[in-house]
Amino acid sequence: MIAKKLLPAIVLLVIACACSDEYEKLNRQAAKEYLIPVRPASEGRNPCWNKFAKKFMYAPAFDVPDPSDALSYRFTVSSDTGSWSFESKRPNVSLAPVWNSIPPGPITLVVEAKLICDEYETVYTRSFLRDYPFEGPYRDAVRDYREAAIKGALYVHLMPEVQHWIGSDVPDMAYSHNTYPCKIIGATIRNECLIARELPERRENALAVARSAAGFLIRMSRPEDAPLAYFPPTYYLDKEASRREWNQGKTMTLEAAAAGQAFLDLYDATGEQEYFDRAAGIGRTYVNLQREDGSLPIKVDFLTGEPVNEVCAMLHPLLRYFRRLESYGLNEFAPAREKGERWMDEVAVERFDMTGQFEDVNVKGLEPYQNLTNCTAAPYASYLLKKPEMSPKDLQNAIDLIRLSEDQFVHWAYHDVTQDGFPKKNAPCVHEQYHYEMPVDNSSCNVANAWLDLYEATGDKLALAKAKALIDNITIQQNAVNGKIPTTFEWRETGKDRNRTFWINCSFSSVSTLLRMASLNGGD
Repeated sequence: MIAKKLLPAIVLLVIACACSDEYEKLNRQAAKEYLIPVRPASEGRNPCWNKFAKKFMYAPAFDVPDPSDALSYRFTVSSDTGSWSFESKRPNVSLAPVWNSIPPGPITLVVEAKLICDEYETVYTRSFLRDYPFEGPYRDAVRDYREAAIKGALYVHLMPEVQHWIGSDVPDMAYSHNTYPCKIIGATIRNECLIARELPERRENALAVARSAAGFLIRMSRPEDAPLAYFPPTYYLDKEASRREWNQGKTMTLEAAAAGQAFLDLYDATGEQEYFDRAAGIGRTYVNLQREDGSLPIKVDFLTGEPVNEVCAMLHPLLRYFRRLESYGLNEFAPAREKGERWMDEVAVERFDMTGQFEDVNVKGLEPYQNLTNCTAAPYASYLLKKPEMSPKDLQNAIDLIRLSEDQFVHWAYHDVTQDGFPKKNAPCVHEQYHYEMPVDNSSCNVANAWLDLYEATGDKLALAKAKALIDNITIQQNAVNGKIPTTFEWRETGKDRNRTFWINCSFSSVSTLLRMASLNGGD
């Protein structure tokens, strides 16, 4: 384990990386790593996970049919710029023999089986994007990380819909995302606690906002004797996803952990026991809901607590929450956390089905791997890398999850351009999920933090350089006038940009990540 005291050396690394020779070394390391396929099915641990994948950065391997009379296989990759071929005795090998020779762009793969009759038969075809690899350096941050973080937090703090909590006990629905109380109002509370900590002159106002918002969550929560005791709802009023039939009267099971984290932040800021007790109560309800195998249902009836489908939740938010409760001396949560870890490792990670679980996307009826997301893979990688006693298996699983996140969701550059000749989306960035192929600031934070955790655990400078590139771009996308960190990083024409969505929870993630980078960078 790399000692924490080495982390301020990031300043020296950044200076060193300005040297082209240093980046050439990192780029060569990246190119070599891109030849290693991401958790191929041939390892025997999981089925072929990339059925729905549209792009690859790491040399892919596919579930190619294996005719009984096949002697060998010919793999041919073609694009507008050329064609590359190789032969193999096995059908499930990766494209590593030619991968780094193929320039980024759309490509088509044709796999032919050589039969006993000495003829070739096409057994597999697939078109996809050979994506741009990491090739640093990228643009540096345009302001220091702490300044960017505080300006981002202040933007949220000064929003009229946030200051509305002063003198009101209900949310201002002019900000429509308040329809998600745990996620958005919870993040509002956390942002205000951060403001209270970092800007003492605003402490009184920030804590007044936080207390008022917390009071609303408490009033909306289920009573102490209910199956979902202390849980605030996932949905409030008839807005956005709340109005969809499959969400009526339902709640996403793990959303309450977001509210619990907010209550703990408010307890830390004020010392007021009510918030700590509320957070502990949420944790105990989770223990009651947990199944014997360690799993929890993804969605339940808000009144009865009964599951509404057969889908299991990805447990990384809950495991982080249990770990935080334990840090306050509540060791009662350790057994439930350990059971959850076992389920994640033996089921979710072994299957490599890091499915998206968002409150505004229906999860029922999805095929395995149909909606993969970095939002499951990267945070659980971070969780594994922060385990007090990380095993070699934990480390390898974390690396696999980070590689999946980069392969499928990171974009170091883009092929598509506007009619005016510049990229439609602003790289380097990270797309959220298969069902929402848009660069989102929270997704950049997920993957960047996982890389920072990998750097802390192993000293891998390439992981640090990749994290820096993503975080630096957050400062570039930030509005220099008012500090707003946009949720999505894409070009928008003037009229469309006026309706750009802005999620407070995503902004809080960016603020927290920028502050982490500031700390690693010596506090700038």
